[in-house]
Amino acid sequence: MATSDSPTLSVVIPVYDRRHYLAAAIDSILAQTFADFEVVVVDDGSRDDSVAVVRRYRDPRVRLVRHQHNRGVAAARNTGVAAARGRYVAFLDSDDVAYPDRLARQVAFLDAHPDVAAVGGWMDRMDARGRPLGRVRRRPVAPDDIAAQRLFRPGIQNTTAMARTRVLRRYPHDERFEIGEDFDLWTRIAADCKLANLPRVLVRARRHGAQTTRERAARVEAVRAEVLARHLESLGIGFSDEDLRRHGLLRRMHRERFIPDRAYVDWAEAWLLKLQACNGECRAFPEPAFAHVLGLFWLKACWHASARLGGRVWRRFFASPLRVGAAGGLVKDVALRLPRPFAAARLDTVALPRADDIAEDALGQGTMR
Repeated sequence: MATSDSPTLSVVIPVYDRRHYLAAAIDSILAQTFADFEVVVVDDGSRDDSVAVVRRYRDPRVRLVRHQHNRGVAAARNTGVAAARGRYVAFLDSDDVAYPDRLARQVAFLDAHPDVAAVGGWMDRMDARGRPLGRVRRRPVAPDDIAAQRLFRPGIQNTTAMARTRVLRRYPHDERFEIGEDFDLWTRIAADCKLANLPRVLVRARRHGAQTTRERAARVEAVRAEVLARHLESLGIGFSDEDLRRHGLLRRMHRERFIPDRAYVDWAEAWLLKLQACNGECRAFPEPAFAHVLGLFWLKACWHASARLGGRVWRRFFASPLRVGAAGGLVKDVALRLPRPFAAARLDTVALPRADDIAEDALGQGTMR
């Protein structure tokens, strides 16, 4: 058990009114195979007994830092980073749990890759009672693939993230954002630093009612639009509010049951080609990874549109230059969806997924059941 004033790692757990779940989060860290850490629990002005839960621990590695009033999760994470004594900081949300080998694997990775600023991992899901839901949320693994998705998705899930402390102090969470702050944080870091993910489930994330309101989802999308606008402006790309709205829909078609019409398909092709042309001039995103991302979103748009437009949209798909990027992305990443070991699988016996699911997996966003 580490009790040093300078542990290798500080695990930051921000908490606000999560007394029912907090002990499970802390226990999952205390049960890690890696022991040279401290746990910094930042209470963000909780109104329930969350503080009492923390104070019941007698393990000297557990520290409590308090906000006198609620300041938001971004501020709580910043407070935790400021208080951290380790050279690495790992985040864990107060309603999630870490698998026992999470910290050991991520510390080993960062030790072995000094050029990588942060590493995340995949996560699966459980319900409010802790029962597994049988789903895995994946993120792209390689730094180029993470950087290439910067205009669309955060490269790392905050609850799976471990980063160098000096990096998080140089790139703090923007405390203006009460929600959706992770998209802002990791897209800013990915613009300047290498990020990676381990292709392994490291965290089990809890789903409960407080996370799923329509009002919350709308606020997250508003933050994403603001962050996207800032990135587009820095790249010199002209856009309208309608472009921002439609850009967001490229990610959310399945969730919102959105079926594109011909006007949306026209816009999607023109918009994605515009992004590709801009990158050809400014080289803000790594190639060919960026072309793969754009092509896969083109595939998604056409797949969803086919429910309305039929075969015509596939003729449009294959006529577009974006198809080249889509093919490259699928060839590179389709193995994420196929049975393992791939070499032993007979393709004539494999139940292949639909094209939209393959595109999601290639983008590191698919759901395994």
